[in-house]
Amino acid sequence: MKEMKTDTLWEHLHWLTVLAEQGSFTRAAARLDVSKAAMSQKIKELEERAGLMLVQRTTRSVRLTSAGEKLVEELREPFARIEQSFFSVRDTAGPVRGLVRITAPVAFARQQLVPLIGEFLHDYPQVRLQLDVTDRLVSLSSEGFDLAIRHCDTLPETHVALPLCDTQTVLVASPAYLRAQGVPERPQALAQHNCLYYPRGVESPRWRFVAPGESETVQVQIQGSFATNNSESIRDAALQGLGIAMLPDFSAREALSAGSLQWVLPEWQPVGAFAARLWIVRPWAAQVPRAVTTFTHWLRARFNH
Repeated sequence: MKEMKTDTLWEHLHWLTVLAEQGSFTRAAARLDVSKAAMSQKIKELEERAGLMLVQRTTRSVRLTSAGEKLVEELREPFARIEQSFFSVRDTAGPVRGLVRITAPVAFARQQLVPLIGEFLHDYPQVRLQLDVTDRLVSLSSEGFDLAIRHCDTLPETHVALPLCDTQTVLVASPAYLRAQGVPERPQALAQHNCLYYPRGVESPRWRFVAPGESETVQVQIQGSFATNNSESIRDAALQGLGIAMLPDFSAREALSAGSLQWVLPEWQPVGAFAARLWIVRPWAAQVPRAVTTFTHWLRARFNH
């Protein structure tokens, strides 16, 4: 048998580790920026050279064989060290460059983040940004994201979390709705209004408030004709005059500035509805690509005010 030259297989082995991480040929190919056919061919060639099956394929999923799992487990650390060494050398000189993959909540991304991206890319023309807009809390490591912007109070202990900016929950309605239905003077009056809300499980919707300088919470059971798990959609329903909406401030800011929505009960602070801060979250790594740290610092400086 002809002796195997392992130095021709480094790319094949790396692609196998990416396939294991992504869990599908389609996602692995997208991560490597290659075609699905090329991805499949590389794994097939690796299996032929190894003389055994490394991947079990079905119509719906991809799973490593025990041999494939053992190989990937032994390859993870060496490839991680190689990647870190490369980034360390490459990032010491020259312009900032590279791909940064980000995931962010829908409303924040559309209304606050995307309008600023052109400014960043103008300043750093050799950086590429790939933005995934979703309200789902994705797994950064398994889905290949460098950064996540999270609007939450609980953060993963295995990740690095940096504060982006504080946020506030606001109660708003359109001028037309308030003219027709009246302006509530106290939280208890909301029980008589059509309230547009973010559903929290199967429990009856309740809004809670605290008056300035007080610690006691006022709780109101509300009802309404429309509920959805996207703050932009709640805002749009409020703009149509359907009712009073509770929103994070970044969803309502432009409409409040334009006067198409008005603040309701501004002296009362809603509590427990949305998190009080936005965070930048990334997986822990000993060496972080300069494009990732540059974009992180730029975001924090931009939103610091």
